[in-house]
Amino acid sequence: MRRFIIYCVLFVTIQGVFAQAFNINGVLKTKDKEPVEFADIVLQTVDSVFVNGTSSGLDGHFTLSKVMPGNYRLMISCIGYLTRRISLEGMTGHIDLDEILMDEESLALAGVTVNATAMTNTIDKKLVYPTERQVTASTNGINLLQQLMLPGLLVNAMFNEVSLPGGGELQFRINGVKVEREDVLALQPAKIIRIEYHDNPGLKYGNAEVVIDYIVRRPESGGSVGVELNDGITTLGWGNNSLNARINHKHSEFSLNYNINHRHFNDMWRNNMETFTFADGSTLQRKEEGEPGEVKENWQNLNSAYNYQDSARMFNATLRGLADNQPHYDYNGWLSNMADPNDKLRIFDASSLTILRPVLDLYYQQNMKRDQTLVLNIVGTYIYTDNTRIYQESRDGVMLTNVNNITTGKKYSLIGEGIYEKKLGTNRLSTGLRHTQAYSDNTYRDVHNYATKMDQGETFFYTELKGKLEKLAYTVGAGVTRSYFEQEGVGNDYVYYTFRPRVLLQYNLPTNSSLRLKAEINNATPSLSNLSAVDQTVDSLQIQRGNPYLKPYLRYATELTYEIQKGIFYGNILAGYQYQPNAIMDEKYWEDDKIVQTWNNQKDWQLVRNRITLRVGPVKDMVQFSVTGGVNHYISNGKSYRHTYTNWYTQMGLSVTYNNLMANFGMNTNWDSFYGETMKGGDKLHYTSLGYKLKDMSFFLGMLNPFVDTYKLRTEENRSEYASFYKTNYINQISRLLIFGYTYNFSFGRKFKTEEKRLHNADEDSGIMKSGK
Repeated sequence: MRRFIIYCVLFVTIQGVFAQAFNINGVLKTKDKEPVEFADIVLQTVDSVFVNGTSSGLDGHFTLSKVMPGNYRLMISCIGYLTRRISLEGMTGHIDLDEILMDEESLALAGVTVNATAMTNTIDKKLVYPTERQVTASTNGINLLQQLMLPGLLVNAMFNEVSLPGGGELQFRINGVKVEREDVLALQPAKIIRIEYHDNPGLKYGNAEVVIDYIVRRPESGGSVGVELNDGITTLGWGNNSLNARINHKHSEFSLNYNINHRHFNDMWRNNMETFTFADGSTLQRKEEGEPGEVKENWQNLNSAYNYQDSARMFNATLRGLADNQPHYDYNGWLSNMADPNDKLRIFDASSLTILRPVLDLYYQQNMKRDQTLVLNIVGTYIYTDNTRIYQESRDGVMLTNVNNITTGKKYSLIGEGIYEKKLGTNRLSTGLRHTQAYSDNTYRDVHNYATKMDQGETFFYTELKGKLEKLAYTVGAGVTRSYFEQEGVGNDYVYYTFRPRVLLQYNLPTNSSLRLKAEINNATPSLSNLSAVDQTVDSLQIQRGNPYLKPYLRYATELTYEIQKGIFYGNILAGYQYQPNAIMDEKYWEDDKIVQTWNNQKDWQLVRNRITLRVGPVKDMVQFSVTGGVNHYISNGKSYRHTYTNWYTQMGLSVTYNNLMANFGMNTNWDSFYGETMKGGDKLHYTSLGYKLKDMSFFLGMLNPFVDTYKLRTEENRSEYASFYKTNYINQISRLLIFGYTYNFSFGRKFKTEEKRLHNADEDSGIMKSGK
């Protein structure tokens, strides 16, 4: 009887257990009813003990099975969205939560550890959240980009440099404040919450092709100090060193960044083949064979800033200073007449340059009721330039040609801008007004003395609307530009008005991919250096001449981009076309017995480009690999010439991290540009490094170009029918350049969320015309 009762009790208990196990179902959606993929769903007890977990599928659905009755808390998290917490009290049966709306994260992910590179695509930018591995393997904000391997960037972690292929404008920002590269070098990776990678920046960013905005945490007390030393071992003539400090007190932050860099090589030379075709059809071919020369440069940056912010407003004042001294850029060699081996000249071509540039940047932001923001920004810049060039040709100690160009320039500029933004439901409207005024006063001393005084201004008013219709996101905007120029004593004044529309469309596909189309019209104004009414002697046969009658022109551009991301795999395919009628490009012609090099508004310039990027990783949270390949096809139509040029290029990066050990390899072939009649070759380099991180310190040993004997700095080609050339520059000491690096960062203080400064303006064009071969 007792055994029978025990069996009955066990049977009832087992039946009860199976009867009471239940499932929790739900589907995650955005407020626009799009599924949220790969979100983490964790079921916890009320005292935070883990019970069960899963991830949402491609359609946003999830299921937690075999859940026993009880009191629970459901935690739903996904990169780019606010974490949802759902209380499940007294659950006794199956639960269908139906649609759960996920709100987009607006600023921070403080305290969340990301284990796989998370990147959320929006119509105009990518929200990139570094992994713990990537943060550990980085020492500053620049080499963190090397770890992230974002498409369309050229990152040289050895030199702490980042640029765009083709030399487009790249803007850096920190919490929305536009900053310089030196400020990014001062960032401690552990303080970076995310990076907003604007690969299609709006009208308010001016002519920037890419904007990189670091969203960081900021102490409300205490501060941070950091030092970074990178110096050559095989040659002492290379070094990049920096010191930074930040102090915080309540709503205020004081910061100071100092950078000092030097280059000194004595094994630089160039080889050059020139062909001159005279009016009677005869030709002269000259070959320059270089011998070792000296290059020396020292430049320093000092940036100091004060920032005040509370919940309603922010004020930022920054004082920047640049001092760049290049006492030597010297070429030596022999110039031979290819038709007569005995006709050989000794040449010496030396340049020196000094640049001083102080900048004052004042910024104010007011956050108002009903999702409104007002931003005001004023930037004043002074640029002093002193440039000297000596060119000599001699035979048997007898001077035949002696050129001495001395240029002194003073440029003053003021940039003022105001932006108003208003959120309209799920849309955002922004409108702005920006004015740039520049004045230059330059003197040129050569065979003749010249003085130029130029006044140039540009006013830009725009309106832009960003919104979404189901799976189609859009940004539409338009602006009007007024361009003005005057040169004293020349009578070449102009006033131009330009209409600048812009459309950006992105359609989100169901396979975690998207298709994006961009079309825009920009205006381009002549540089003050090209507008200078000045002649400068180049050598015994050539002079360089500015053209004060250049006019602004339009630039039409369209791009189609496809992106896909699945787990550790990412792909990006881009096709683009640019058309620039009346583009300002170079030309040459005979005048008396001299070749004149100048610029003019030519017929048109076109570019057809394609690029594909593939990235894998992190694999096992250790290895990440990226490769990019592309082709550029240039079509240059001048008034008296037509040229085409095709350039294939490749970029590759590899990052390996194990515990505190870090290894990197990077390489890129040359991205060449062709404009007018001139091809300018890009850098072709590779590097490898091995590092170790110990708490707040890190050490690394790296080598630049370990697999080449002689480093080809750049190649340049001109296809003029009157005076063509093919020139190659070399610096031998950059081959197998061994570099040792040391970084020490420490910080103290509490953290709080910071407001975002929305813009930053700068003037870096000195406005002087420089001559040279």
